[in-house]
Amino acid sequence: MNARRARRRDLRLVPVAAGAWAAALVGALLADARAAPDAASVALVAWSVCLGALALAATSRRHALRTTAAVAALTCAGAAAVLSHLALAQPGRTIDHLSVTGGRALSVMATVTGKVEPSARGLGFDAIADRVSVGTDAHAVTLPVTIRVSPGDVRGLEDLAPGARVEVFGTAFRADPGERSVLVVQATTGLNVVTPPTGVLATAAHLRERFVATAHDLPPPGSGLVPGLAVGDTASVSTELDAAMKASSLSHLTAVSGANCALVVGIAFAAAAACGAPRSIRVIIALAALGGFVLLVTPEPSVARAAVMAAVAMLGVLLGRIGAGLSLLCLAVVVLLVGDPWLAGEIGFALSVAATASLLLLGGPLAEGIARFMPRPLALALAVPLAAQLACGPLLIIVEPSVPLYGVAANLLAAPAAPIATIVGLAACLAAPIPVLQAGLAAVAWLPATWIAGTAHTVASLPGASMPWLDSGWGVAALAGVSAAISVVLIARGSAPAVRATRALAAAGLAVLLGVGAGGVALSSVLAPATVPTAWSVAACDVGQGDAVLVRSARAIALIDTGPDPEPLVDCLRRFGVDRIDLLVLTHFDADHVGGLAAVAGRADVVLHGPAPDAAAQVALRRFADGGAQLVDATVGLRGELGDAQWRVLWPTARSAFLPGNDASVVIEMVGGGMPSSLFLGDLSAAPQRALLASGELRSSYQLVKVAHHGSADQADELYRALQPVVALVTVGVDNDYGHPRAEILRVLASVGASTARTDRDGVIVVAVQQGSIAVWRERAPPGGGVGGPG
Repeated sequence: MNARRARRRDLRLVPVAAGAWAAALVGALLADARAAPDAASVALVAWSVCLGALALAATSRRHALRTTAAVAALTCAGAAAVLSHLALAQPGRTIDHLSVTGGRALSVMATVTGKVEPSARGLGFDAIADRVSVGTDAHAVTLPVTIRVSPGDVRGLEDLAPGARVEVFGTAFRADPGERSVLVVQATTGLNVVTPPTGVLATAAHLRERFVATAHDLPPPGSGLVPGLAVGDTASVSTELDAAMKASSLSHLTAVSGANCALVVGIAFAAAAACGAPRSIRVIIALAALGGFVLLVTPEPSVARAAVMAAVAMLGVLLGRIGAGLSLLCLAVVVLLVGDPWLAGEIGFALSVAATASLLLLGGPLAEGIARFMPRPLALALAVPLAAQLACGPLLIIVEPSVPLYGVAANLLAAPAAPIATIVGLAACLAAPIPVLQAGLAAVAWLPATWIAGTAHTVASLPGASMPWLDSGWGVAALAGVSAAISVVLIARGSAPAVRATRALAAAGLAVLLGVGAGGVALSSVLAPATVPTAWSVAACDVGQGDAVLVRSARAIALIDTGPDPEPLVDCLRRFGVDRIDLLVLTHFDADHVGGLAAVAGRADVVLHGPAPDAAAQVALRRFADGGAQLVDATVGLRGELGDAQWRVLWPTARSAFLPGNDASVVIEMVGGGMPSSLFLGDLSAAPQRALLASGELRSSYQLVKVAHHGSADQADELYRALQPVVALVTVGVDNDYGHPRAEILRVLASVGASTARTDRDGVIVVAVQQGSIAVWRERAPPGGGVGGPG
């Protein structure tokens, strides 16, 4: 059989995998949305079509028709199996009888099933709930849920791991259709670990815990990557390192990926072969090692995909029929989706499958094409990261609408270090009973991990490290077209007119894109300050659903909050030519106000902050202190200077009755120094707004007011009527889930004659005083003139 014919046979299972994926994706969405037709009816139809296709395949005398009918039968069988799973699972996913949503207080007994992962909102993990209690009503259930909790609210945090039984107190809301979890439970009043993990799960948790503790004693940033590379624990990865890994397209190395499974299986199989074990014993040993590894790292989507694929490959070895790689991948996808249809909607699973498929389909042809321009060994090394980038780039646009321009080079540099850190780190984890050996192995793994971290930081700091890209479906389609064009230019060979025309068209399109991209990179880097007015006093960054407002007086810079993510803030600071922050104000520690802290780490002189509610907030402040910043607790009456302007804290009071969070936000005014008199209200709700109004701390009026809480409905109308702002600044994200800004507050602002500027519609907003009047510049609107009276 020649290579071309083998490749055609290898593609036969692609429709089967695609059919199962489509059935899982659409079926899960329709089932959770309770839309017709139901999964059971469609599954019955699919099984019927499958039987018909099988009959046709069995009776047809034409080879081509038999083959087509057999593929159709397998496709229908895969889709029908997925839909049957969804139909059988649906009755247990019904929560209408529980009456748990709508903010009602409840308690949930559950067993942890997923990895406990840190995020800006605290800890999150998947679990299976077996009892839900609302008031005096207790319901026995078997319900997949996602639980979120602040680390400080967990009693028994050291035992919180897969296999643990927990009791959660808080509120819940329905998860989005198509997600594995039916409910999202927010542990607002605490979480108790009732029973720690037992058996092999307890052993795995203990090994991970000891290993993470050992790695923690090593110098950063490599110490944060060692547990992630070896056992998938990303808790030690700092915000700064995580941002650098994403910007350099190395984020897949912060946690265990499918490549780790291949390494474990290969090493176990080779070790058994070296001991002279027969083929069947080698396969059993390799599968046992794979199962233990999956238990140790917890079955993430990429690991589950690779584990099933490796198991299928081992079965082929055992039977003496080693199948083609793409067929194994397709079979693994079908098996996984039949067992867990909700994987179809997970971006991690899609990225893992896309990366593997690209290596199987594009790796060889790309290497051959690149070898025309450089030595073959270098071409082979470059083809692997390039294939993965071409396949995964369009999917990553869904997560982050930007393209890392040096991603291939970064992966090429990091590739040799990753397997060394993984294998040595895994050995260190298993060496927990011998602390000295574990410490030595962890130190060895630290060296390649530090190389990877250094590569990420270096690449992320290069000019134009990432290029902004279209978001939504158009961005995905556009980047997929670019990937296809690059593949055509590098792979397409031959002198046929059609091939030459296609190659020329693809090359011309890439040349145009390169020119446009170079201009875009220049505008977002060296020419960025030319895209905004140079004369500004207040600038609201467009960072999505969050706050990040710059204030300038006599070249001194203040930044009020950092938005939800570092990348948009980095772009904003670059556009305004801001390198150093004289005063960083952290009004409170919600993720939409401090999620972008990594963008200003080590760049602030003074950090004025509200109450720190938990350990995560204290750690964030400590990092600024370690970087040389002065930390200042904000309380009423605190004063200072910013250039020629004066600032004053108006809220919270020293003994505030309001808990840390929105209602204890730092409220600060800034006046003088040629800037508009300004008041920044944080996220105060109506009750503390009224208390602030009654405090006597406010001036009679302000020219600029940053509207509280992104324009939520929970506002004290009388406050804005008393302030009489000329400009009302609303920092808010496009199409946010909260409906901000609400019509109620917009009507109040209009009634007092304020000119409302909103980042969701206007983009970046600049406010300045020009010839005694307030001038507002909107990024997505014509330049505004004076909109107010004398400054």
